[in-house]
Amino acid sequence: MGMTAGSLSTGIVPRRLANPTRESRQREGPCRGMEPLVGNTEDTLGSESVYTKQQRIAQLAKQMPQAVLTTLSHHVDMDWLREAYRRTRKDGAAGVDEVTAAEYEQDLESNLALLLERFKSGSYRAPAVRRVYIPKEAKGKPERPIGIPTLEDKVLQRAVVMLLTPVYEQDFLECSYGFRPERSAHQALDRLWRAAMEMGARCWVLEADIKSYFDTVSHEHVREFVRKRVRDGVINRMVGKWLKAGIMEDGQLHYPQQGTPQGGVISPLLANIYLHEVLDTWFEREVRPRLRGKAELIRFADDFVIVLEDRDDAQRVYQVLPKRFGRYGLELQEAKTRLLNFSRPMGQGDKPEVFEFLGFTHYWGRSCKGNRVVKRKTSGKKLRKAIKRVYLWCRANRHMPVEEQWAALCRKLHGHYGYYGITGNIRSLKGFCRQAVCSWQKWLDRRSREKAMPWDRFNQLLLRYPLPSPRIVHQYS
Repeated sequence: MGMTAGSLSTGIVPRRLANPTRESRQREGPCRGMEPLVGNTEDTLGSESVYTKQQRIAQLAKQMPQAVLTTLSHHVDMDWLREAYRRTRKDGAAGVDEVTAAEYEQDLESNLALLLERFKSGSYRAPAVRRVYIPKEAKGKPERPIGIPTLEDKVLQRAVVMLLTPVYEQDFLECSYGFRPERSAHQALDRLWRAAMEMGARCWVLEADIKSYFDTVSHEHVREFVRKRVRDGVINRMVGKWLKAGIMEDGQLHYPQQGTPQGGVISPLLANIYLHEVLDTWFEREVRPRLRGKAELIRFADDFVIVLEDRDDAQRVYQVLPKRFGRYGLELQEAKTRLLNFSRPMGQGDKPEVFEFLGFTHYWGRSCKGNRVVKRKTSGKKLRKAIKRVYLWCRANRHMPVEEQWAALCRKLHGHYGYYGITGNIRSLKGFCRQAVCSWQKWLDRRSREKAMPWDRFNQLLLRYPLPSPRIVHQYS
């Protein structure tokens, strides 16, 4: 059992940490390159006291990495709940109680005070989560279940996330990128690119997919993993209540024995804690020391790839990974889990395999100078889905005023470029833009029975309402 830490009301003064050098980063250590300790202050300007408390919690967690923190819930007060409410989305769908943000705000102070009292006394009961389904990308596959908590439950979940994030940000490893402050999918893509380029001539990629991850997480293991670091009775009880909260579907209430609903505010943090123990720590402490060659794990939430230099190492990890996951109630999808040779092609006849990760297809190509480099392009599945979304939107909204359509399409294109606009992907961006233009013209032309928008007239319209041109947002050397 690790040592315990009592109240965080000690006189710990946050200090600014120097930016770590490349040599000072320990591969097996937790993420140390964050300044300040819990991300930037942008999202906490509404309450300076909340930010100060978070920094103190993070400082203590960093100074005592083996400690079990026993008192955290006393930091949650009215200022903390007000900040949690400020960060909670107000435009989301209502939960089972059908209370909207506008209704909750009519007596906000009283509602938050009552919520705080129930949270501290332990009388708060986690309400059932309303389940809805959204279609998956592939045709013929079952829809994805999403859980919608009540607004008040979202606020309390946000408050607990604000409390636990400073602790776990000191423990999470460098290989983890999803749902963490100051971390993004593009940082994960950059690390993957550098690992593949470094291994080059000998590069094996283990591409894995966890089957129904959020639906199969073990409640017992979640509670066990949380208690390894946090043993505050109020917090532990709340986590247990959220795990046991019922699911309302078609008017029927049932209580699943495993899983955490996708859509809950706290679910991404619990998912990260789970895979931190099951995968990240195991790989860094037990797997990597036994490997002969280099290896890199890159994980974004429940999506991950492992890049390895040695073929035998890759085969061993490929064989042991399902057994490791099986110990914790998880299963890999056989159809989507594979080991592939991603070595740099040496001759004209070499055709290395390709793989997909975070919406991009990764493949070997040539740079402008003719050198072999790892390149990325928008995954064909993601590109078709994005094109279809724009097409259906243009069809459904063709009777809106043209200026409003133009403004909405500009936002959609900017959003697409903001994620997929990486070095080497300009062709896919141009294809998406071209299809968006064609979709807009087609449905403007069908606003009435008469052909109202032929191409010559539409081109004149584009001079007045030009759509944003494709651009590279994320530069990679």
